[in-house]
Amino acid sequence: MQKIISLQRYATLVFAAIMTLVCFVIGFWASWVFFLCAVFAALTLLGLYDMTQSRHAITTNYPILGNLRFVFEKIRPEIRQYLIEGDQEEQPFSREQRSLVYQRAKGAEDKRPFGTQERVYEAGYSWLTHSVQPTHFESTDFRLTIGGPACKQPYNASLYNISAMSFGSLSANAISALNKGAKIGGFAQDTGEGGISRYHRAGGGDLIYEIGSGYFGCRNHDGTFNAEKFAEQAADNQVKMIEIKLSQGAKPGHGGMLPAAKITPEIAEARDIPMGVDCVSPAAHSAFHGPMEMMQFIGRLRELSGGKPIGFKLCIGHRREFMCMVKAMLETGIVPDFIVVDGTEGGTGAAPLEFANHVGMPMVEGLTFVHNTLRGAGIRDQVKVGAAGKIVSAFDIARALSLGADWCNSARGFMFAIGCIQAQACHTNHCPVGVTTQDPLRQRALNVENKSQRVARFHANTLKALGEMAGAAGLDDPCGFLPYHFMTRRGDGQMTEANDVYTYLREGFLLDDGTDSPIYRERWARANAHTFAPPEARQRVSHST
Repeated sequence: MQKIISLQRYATLVFAAIMTLVCFVIGFWASWVFFLCAVFAALTLLGLYDMTQSRHAITTNYPILGNLRFVFEKIRPEIRQYLIEGDQEEQPFSREQRSLVYQRAKGAEDKRPFGTQERVYEAGYSWLTHSVQPTHFESTDFRLTIGGPACKQPYNASLYNISAMSFGSLSANAISALNKGAKIGGFAQDTGEGGISRYHRAGGGDLIYEIGSGYFGCRNHDGTFNAEKFAEQAADNQVKMIEIKLSQGAKPGHGGMLPAAKITPEIAEARDIPMGVDCVSPAAHSAFHGPMEMMQFIGRLRELSGGKPIGFKLCIGHRREFMCMVKAMLETGIVPDFIVVDGTEGGTGAAPLEFANHVGMPMVEGLTFVHNTLRGAGIRDQVKVGAAGKIVSAFDIARALSLGADWCNSARGFMFAIGCIQAQACHTNHCPVGVTTQDPLRQRALNVENKSQRVARFHANTLKALGEMAGAAGLDDPCGFLPYHFMTRRGDGQMTEANDVYTYLREGFLLDDGTDSPIYRERWARANAHTFAPPEARQRVSHST
């Protein structure tokens, strides 16, 4: 049945070939039909070429028909105001954003004529303030060292890396292309919670091993954490950092299940799960329950990994709960090496609409809160902070750095680099370009060697653009971006500095008796290092007992 469905993709080519033969035969009685024969023959040759070329996965999977996408791209500027959406209208990423990634990944011209298409006098428009004394960067391979005082193997990371995407949600060829691209470009790929697959290992690129609530790759048969298996995984030289996934932006607080029917032998191998059984990712971790246990778990992973950087990823929900973690850091003395802040605008292969649209804090507010809480507790200098959530351009990176991030991750940006066309069929197993499917015929169209080069070029050209922006602002390092470098148009038409809204709060302010920042101080007073439960819930429990 699967083969029949797959063969339907070649129906246009088969039809063109049959019509070529029919017209050729009829042409002996009606010579004008030879013209149609020539047309169908040309389409047949085009289809055969499409099947054998490796540049475009869409035409490999859909010979002849797939070329319509490129035809519409060419004529779109002239007809979009009548028939098709404008550059800024498509969601979740506009055509302008996707085109920028495609151009930088291909090494094509990424400049544009005729000025901005942004509505610069409408609310929400943001811009970077520049300097009359711009600087220049000879090298744009921007890096930072991740690893606090307790870390024995700090990692020299790029400012821009591949965000968490699991093998299983992505195809084998997609994982391979991303990892080989990371190897070429000298940056890291987050494995996602699905474990380290053979395709992660084959490319040789740096890995951030993400551990979710299912503990894939380091689990017992009952789904609990297995220390010996973790130590074995962490000992791999490719693994540079370990990230505990508390939540992801697109569906925070929501577990998941991979049905048994979708589990292949390779997925089972990567996740260390049995075939024929549904694979469950619980909503919460079983290895720890309260803030203190969480910090102790971080310390345990640091020891088991031989001192590699250990951190966690989360989308901010109850702000008090993050403060509980920070209080536990202070009480135990165990501080993570890094924290990745994901925003609710982050992507996923499948999420309930209510979660994708209305659960979790957007990245800008979440990042600001994490940065200021760590400053208020006096430990910001011990923890590096990463940011994720629709970060595909140099402007996106610069803005995140100005709000407190030390580096940025991107998932969908790198998906575009390997050919994603935003078909939004990720959950159907019918991805037309082979990125998010386990269908061997569909993913075969994704040429690993070609796409890995695009991944590396997209990364390099984006950092080059970041260097140009930092230079325009007169900075010596992109990490020097601060909120005052950015302006935003308010709803009343006036402009305001981002510094007025997303300011850096005073170092150590949560530890003294000051009166500033009452919103932070109120939540800090309610946070408890020993439990995530709010004070009112603890009081209800005590009354009931």
